[in-house]
Amino acid sequence: MVTLNRDFSETYIEKRSKFITHLFPYKNFQEKMSELKEEHPKGRHFVYAFRYFNEFKQIVEGSSDDGEPKGTSGKPSLAVLKGADIVDVGVIIVRYFGGIKLGTGGLVRAYTSSVNLVLENSELLPYVEKSRNFFEISYSDISKFKYEVSKLHLEIISQNFSELGAIFEVAGEEEKLEKLATKQI
Repeated sequence: MVTLNRDFSETYIEKRSKFITHLFPYKNFQEKMSELKEEHPKGRHFVYAFRYFNEFKQIVEGSSDDGEPKGTSGKPSLAVLKGADIVDVGVIIVRYFGGIKLGTGGLVRAYTSSVNLVLENSELLPYVEKSRNFFEISYSDISKFKYEVSKLHLEIISQNFSELGAIFEVAGEEEKLEKLATKQI
């Protein structure tokens, strides 16, 4: 399995229709969709597909045709992600209609080709299963703790503040979490 840690974008053109494809880490899905709708107000369709692991370590998948004929865009895009065995990612394809109808077969080929193009030009990384751990940190040590989390390339999932300090939920590779736990913070 593979994944990625930053956004990638490619443009595919088929019979004057433009397919602007964005591949990105799934955790940014809602924010990316809002950003693209604002950036492309004249975009005709915002087709998407995603694959991610839930808290039970099951792969969750989904897709949307966003007004394209049923089964011609979202599902083929998801099939490409599955075929690449990529997880924890989302893909959004912004389509600008070029005036020539592509037909159902043409749409399937165009969306499949656009997702394949962005995958070919992305930097894919081996997927590493993430663990989670909780850390109770005093107020005076929060900035030092956040620095260590960043330095170890871990991710803060949540933080809850109390009178004594904060409780952080941190995700990442097991050995890095153990290293963080042994730091004198």
